Order: sequence, then structure tokens, then C-alpha cells
Amino acid sequence: MITGTGIVKTFKQRGKVLGAREVMALRGVDFAIPKGGAASFIGESGCGKTTLGRIIAGLETYDAGEIIIGDVTMSSLRPKQRQPHYRKIQLIHQDPYSALNPTRTIHQTLYAPLSLRARQTGRPRSWIEERAAEVLSLVGLDPGTVLARYPHQLSGGMRQRVVIARALTVDPEMLVADEAVSMIDVSLRLGILALLKDLRERLGVSVLFITHDVATARYIGDDGELYVIYRGQVVERGPVDTVIADPVHPYTQSLLSAIPVLHGLERPGEQPVMPLESLDESQSDEGCLFARRCPFRGERCTSERPLLAVTEAAPQQHACFYPERRSVIARPMSEV
Repeated sequence: MITGTGIVKTFKQRGKVLGAREVMALRGVDFAIPKGGAASFIGESGCGKTTLGRIIAGLETYDAGEIIIGDVTMSSLRPKQRQPHYRKIQLIHQDPYSALNPTRTIHQTLYAPLSLRARQTGRPRSWIEERAAEVLSLVGLDPGTVLARYPHQLSGGMRQRVVIARALTVDPEMLVADEAVSMIDVSLRLGILALLKDLRERLGVSVLFITHDVATARYIGDDGELYVIYRGQVVERGPVDTVIADPVHPYTQSLLSAIPVLHGLERPGEQPVMPLESLDESQSDEGCLFARRCPFRGERCTSERPLLAVTEAAPQQHACFYPERRSVIARPMSEV
């Protein structure tokens, strides 16, 4: 199990025109991903979901909070002592085109991590070849066809499967998929998502999926938790089906109401929940972070910051003073 409590991350930016400034990427985020379980981080671009994923994978530092892998607290270890623990978490990059070295064959790409592991565990060289073929077979690729090829000789879907195969070479306990299907043709996306679900069932690996697409989050983690993130804060958290079917935070409702549907499938009499104003990062962070855009804000929202909690209004956790199951309608395609 991998848990995080109070994760805070601030980026410091320097500029000759605007001067130096700090950007709060994460504001005290808590999460828990059980072994063999699934979780999805969802939110608009710039909300902090990718930063949180990189912190979980050990590729980004954090300013405050705790990351616990199994029963080991990462802050209690030195950087080199953390490596064996973070090795259990492998990142699947968004862009399969840049994730692979174009000058190396697929065999060379897989050989590097496998040879290192063979030396560490005292396995023979024959094991490297066998394991390379095995991980390619696990992701649905023919080793005899793929191993001798270069990345440019593969389709986008095949490249992403190779990236997943490379992640499997170290027998990870968790896969962090950061927009893993956004750079792939629509016709191939379902295959990659089905592969991740299959690997979770067969190998018992946890899957953390980072996305802005509600349908993808629902498919990949239908029995897991959904974390809705806005400006570095989790504003709603709970079982995927519960959060999507009965959202109570206005931001979650706005995300769902932005999903287009075919003409004639709208539900009459319902009004979309859409933000009132565009996000202005220069505004004060006092009060609710979504208050300036929320069509249901009250006086309390501009002066107090709601904390993630469960109330009588809904079974899922939410950070809203006025949680309510409001009608959510998707926009017709003609309005998109």
C-alpha cells in the first residue's frame, strides 16, 4: 500500500519581466492506494495531478508531508535508501514517441534494465532473453517481430506497449500512467486501457491513472477511488461510480457537465453547472479556491477554506460548504 499525507509542493519561478514568484502546485494532499488497487487523479491542466504522480514515483521532491510505501516512511531514509522502494513504482509516460531512445532497438531498450537486475540477483544471461520475450508477450506483442525493431518502425500503440513492457522488467508493485493514452489514436486507446486492467488482474499491480477524461477514469478504475483535484487541492474523493453518478462539489459537476453528448440524448429540464469566470492565478488564495468560479458560492466561501470531509449530504469526501446533488447535463455536440 502507498499512502501520502499532507503533501505540499511549491515551484519557484524567476522572470525578468514579472519577477520571482511562487506557485503552489499541491496544497496538503492526502491519498491512499491499496496493493493491487486502482485510483484515478482527474482535473484540468495545471491542477497538480501530474506533479503528484511524479512525487509518488520518486521523480519529484516535495516540501512537506509524508509518503509511506508499505510500512516505510520515505522521509526517514536517505536518498539512496529510498531507491529500492521507489523502484517498485514505475511511470508510464504520456508520450511514447519521446519515452523511447530512437537509436536503440527494442531489444537494447529492454536489455539495459534486465541486465542490471540479472547482475543484482545473480541470474544467468539466458534469463535476460527469456524475460525480455516474456514481458513483451505480457503486453500483447510478438517478441520475434518486435525485438529487432527501432521505435520509429512501430505504431503509436505498439510503442506504448513497449513502454509498459519496460516498466514490467523490474516487477513493479504500482504503475503510474500519466495520460498514457492521450497521444495514441482513438482506435487504439481502448486496447491500452484494457491491457492495464488485465495486468492489474493477472500480476496484482496497483494502477494509478492520471487523466482529464472522466470516461477513462471510470473505465480504468471502476472499483477504485477517484480524486478530483483543483489548483492543488483534492476537492472530492470517493468510489468512482459514486463521485461520477452523484457529484456534490460544483467543480466536479462542472467537469461532468462539459462532456458533450449526441443531439437527442440530453435530459430535458436540467441545467449545466459551468464556472462563472476563468481562472486568474493572480487572485488571493483566501477562502475556497473555486469560489471565484462557483455559481453557488456564499459569503463563507470567500473567507474560509473548506476541508475535505464527509457530511450528511454525501457519502464521499468533499471540500465544499454547500454540497448538493445538483442536476448535471452534458452539452450537446452542436454547442461544443
